[in-house]
Formats: sequence, structure tokens, C-alpha cells
Amino acid sequence: MAIKDISFFVEGVSFHLSQKQKVRDWVNRTVLDEGFKRVAELNFIFCSDDYLLDINQQYLRHDTYTDIVTFDSSEEEEVIAGDIFISVERVQENARKFNVSETDELHRVIIHGVLHLCGYLDKKKADKILMTEKENQYLGKRNF
Repeated sequence: MAIKDISFFVEGVSFHLSQKQKVRDWVNRTVLDEGFKRVAELNFIFCSDDYLLDINQQYLRHDTYTDIVTFDSSEEEEVIAGDIFISVERVQENARKFNVSETDELHRVIIHGVLHLCGYLDKKKADKILMTEKENQYLGKRNF
């Protein structure tokens, strides 16, 4: 996988993702571990609560703040592609709420979006339990 296949963007907030290459490598390993061949194109867009609320309202018809919205644009069954929008403000608030570091919460949200692209759901209780187990599994595989 080429470096350009996983990109990071910032929209309307002051934010810097540290260790970008390590995050790319971790995301790529997760995708491969889940049985996919590769990442075709994956964009992470770090944004504000309001920016993500607009997306949530416009595309999903949800009128609520959220930490993440994932759009799957995969064209091949075994290839991952998509856009993952992450509210930096929501991640910061949730880190305080759950008494974890902002970095750990950010990484949980990043891998949550990737797992959605791998086909995991989180609306039903059983799906949510499995999603959390998978998040914990891959958070434990970080080497940074």
C-alpha cells in the first residue's frame, strides 16, 4: 500500500495528528487482519462538531452531534475505500467523559471508522459489543 492511499485532512479546526505514518501502518494492518486485500483510498477528515453535524443532517438525516461519520466508497469487495469524518471536539469531550487520554480516544474513533468499512455494525446491542471487542483488539495491536 502506498502512503498516498491513506490521507489526513483538517477542516475548520486547529488540529495536528501526530505519528501519521504509524497510524497509516496500524490502519493498514487492521484492514489486512480483517481479510481485505488493501486500502484503495481512505481519507480521514478531522473537523468541528458543527461541521460534522451538518454532514450528519444532510446525508444521514440525523440531527445529533456525533464523534464520527463514515462513508464507504469501496468499489471492490476485498478493497477498502471511504471517507471518515471525525469531530475533534467530540473526541476531546468523550476523552474527559470516559477518563481516557485524547490520543487513546482518537485512536478508538479512528479504528471504529475503519471497522465500519470492514463491515462491522453498532446499532444493535450484540453488534455494539462485537464492535467494542474489535476496537479493543486493534487498540492493543498499536505499536506506538
